Amino acid sequence: METSIQPHKIDEHPSLPTGGYRFALISLTTLFFMWGLITCLNDILIPYLKGAFSLNYTQAMLIQFCFFSAYFIVSLPAGMVVSRIGYQKGIVLGLGIACAGCLLFYPAASMGVYAIFLIALFVLAAGITILQVSANPYVTALGDPKTASSRLTMTQAFNSLGTTVAPFFGSYLIFGASGEHNSATASASDVQIPYLILATALLLLALIFLYLKLPKLNHTNANTKVFSGGAWQHRHLVLGALGIFMYVGAEVSIGSMLVNYLANPDVAGLSEGKASKLLAYFWGGAMVGRFIGALVMQKISGGKVLAFNGTMAIALIFVSISSTGSVALWAMLGVGLFNSIMFPTIFSLALQKLGKHTPQGSGILCLAIVGGAIVPLLQGVLADSVGVTLSFILPALCYVYIAYYGLIGCRVTELKTTKEV
Repeated sequence: METSIQPHKIDEHPSLPTGGYRFALISLTTLFFMWGLITCLNDILIPYLKGAFSLNYTQAMLIQFCFFSAYFIVSLPAGMVVSRIGYQKGIVLGLGIACAGCLLFYPAASMGVYAIFLIALFVLAAGITILQVSANPYVTALGDPKTASSRLTMTQAFNSLGTTVAPFFGSYLIFGASGEHNSATASASDVQIPYLILATALLLLALIFLYLKLPKLNHTNANTKVFSGGAWQHRHLVLGALGIFMYVGAEVSIGSMLVNYLANPDVAGLSEGKASKLLAYFWGGAMVGRFIGALVMQKISGGKVLAFNGTMAIALIFVSISSTGSVALWAMLGVGLFNSIMFPTIFSLALQKLGKHTPQGSGILCLAIVGGAIVPLLQGVLADSVGVTLSFILPALCYVYIAYYGLIGCRVTELKTTKEV
């Protein structure tokens, strides 16, 4: 998943030597890797806990609902907390809360209570949300401002690497080394070790950031008035927020359903352990596609590339659900490649020419990530009623909207109002 919170800046100590921040930047990059890995572990957790607790698809999708709801609920309070305690303490707080969320997996598994898993996921995601609010500004602060974009690219690349590594890490530790172990014989206790490992890593990072010497950053309260103000007058921003909602929802939905889809005898008939490893191609495709997209968009407008990628995602979904075997498998995995540029492209198109309303617009777009909570839950309802295969029509419809936004919706216009702002 993309990191979403935009930096507010600014370094109060620009004269400090940038070379001294090399270890700090490495530690910061590790954070991006960790929250990419943790987010994508949900795609393996869903089929596993579905089997362990004999859940239907709607109940299983509550995993993503609880996780991504935290982004929506915690994002604004996190900004206010960080403004009081500072960015560095915010990182430590976020790591501590995320660590607590991972530790909650142990009693959840010991007691065999699904509701505690959901609480653990909400706490874990709340910690990651605080991390994003706190850590992003340091990407620009730790070094020469002229090379800030390259540092941002590097951290995003490691975030993508985390999403690509997650399927191997999760499938090996949860489904077993052979990959033959599946959710039908699952025990909730099998998730204890992976999340204890994550808790240990997060605790270690918290201790590192507690004692790291980092520059102090000024905080602005630009995003505190998200729900009212001039940004809402810009039609392309409002439509862009819906685009972010659709994109995150579609991507999370497909990732969440992929293991069960590929395990379907009518599709690929794989064991869930082996299917979970193939998630790496879905998320790895998104990582590779970013580099391709960066080159293509030097020649072609972002809107046209967005529309093309949306159309290709739709085509691949329909090829997959109307086929079987390798064609169905690789067509669905190929959607990840075309997801690659959607988030940053929609984000930048939606913020065009907002001027003084840009910070508020950024806050609105960040809250639209709640699509990752809503759309997967709706696809779960569809899967229970019409089957897993046909349920993929829902993310396809999301991509229809994204293609529309790339062609038409991103055009810069203001909504008509009776009052000048």
